[in-house]
Amino acid sequence: MKTKILTLILLIVASGVNAQDIKEIIRQADEKFRGSSSQGEMTMIIERPSWSRTVSMKNWSLGNEYSIIYITAPAKEKGQVFLKRKKEMWNWVPNIERMIKIPPSMMMQSWMGSDFTNDDLVRESSLVKDYTHKLLGEETFEGYDCYKVELIPLDDAPVVWGKVLMWVSKDDHFWLKSEYYDEDGTLVNTEILSDIKQMDDRKMPTHLEMIPADEEDHKTILIFKNMKFNIKINESFFSQQNMKRIR
Repeated sequence: MKTKILTLILLIVASGVNAQDIKEIIRQADEKFRGSSSQGEMTMIIERPSWSRTVSMKNWSLGNEYSIIYITAPAKEKGQVFLKRKKEMWNWVPNIERMIKIPPSMMMQSWMGSDFTNDDLVRESSLVKDYTHKLLGEETFEGYDCYKVELIPLDDAPVVWGKVLMWVSKDDHFWLKSEYYDEDGTLVNTEILSDIKQMDDRKMPTHLEMIPADEEDHKTILIFKNMKFNIKINESFFSQQNMKRIR
């Protein structure tokens, strides 16, 4: 045990990174996708062994608690809107003119047939506030020298994962890979981020792949087409009334 502790201390000293630094690195990596608010266009590609499907969308967000997603294609789903307000989520379906509140029992179900869940859209948890952070080492991933960090949820955190491993580049703090484990320590999903481009006022990964561990040849790709950050938008924009008007 003493040897393990000494090894970790030597690793941290050698890398010049302390516990507070690790937390700040995770915050910066996450912040590249958020800003205080954002507006953008994305394309989601769902890949399966015998078929694939593409969904295009626009999105708006305010902090971690408010977001709207408007589906622009394909024609069958065009006009659908998803609203997140804090812990709650609604879906406006224009074809049947129905506002559907998504109950807690459906939060872990697939979102639009993808490898993302409804919970991924309303995720309350904060990578900074809801986890402890430990530097496990340094590894090279896709040509980038990275910090490998272990995130363990706090006892009272609204988190579905038992553990998350993250690879963040030492330079620029790009979030490049994550592994999500359940409470039994079994790998559930692997997330790989790549294709770093300039988006508005920052560089960020623009190609995200979510790969389930137990589904061979299944994955969902999310491509950020363009993004604007720290836009002027207020809480009233994220309303059920606006879901029916937004384009």
